[in-house]
Amino acid sequence: MDDHTGPKILTRDCEAIRIPSGETFTLAKDSAVTVTQALGGSFTIATAQGLARITDANADALGITVAAKSAEAEASTEKVDEQSVWQQLRTCYDPEIPVNIVDLGLVYDCTVEQPENSAAKVNVKMTLTAPGCGMGPTIAAEARSKIESVPGVSEASVELVWDPPWNQAMISEAGKMKLGLI
Repeated sequence: MDDHTGPKILTRDCEAIRIPSGETFTLAKDSAVTVTQALGGSFTIATAQGLARITDANADALGITVAAKSAEAEASTEKVDEQSVWQQLRTCYDPEIPVNIVDLGLVYDCTVEQPENSAAKVNVKMTLTAPGCGMGPTIAAEARSKIESVPGVSEASVELVWDPPWNQAMISEAGKMKLGLI
């Protein structure tokens, strides 16, 4: 998705989420924006009003086509592999940091509950880089949505927790390399 970065003109009014407050607002059609990060199906943009995030549902306003999501996960009782959930979590990004939430060390716990011949329920505990981050509910909702797209998952719960407090030592080696910390 990185090839979608750069200047764009919005083709229609578009809902966006202000960074870092998490406030939802509308950007007007014909607004000039610059896509600064296009990762995991969401887009961080610089606007005249500051940074914002546009979800994949509004990518068309940027002139970007995103592949449609499959509806097969909803009805499936397919056995859910925990690694497939972790893989989906690796497609969620902090809008200000080009590293996924797993490699940032924000996901503390992931459990899959799946009685035989039933759809799975996934429970995730995660944190944020700072407790006051207004983007927390947005990032958690994106993680929940992406988990629920895994075949066999019928429900996901993403809880924001603050213990232990996050610190840079929690970033994976891959994340540190991406951030230039090693």
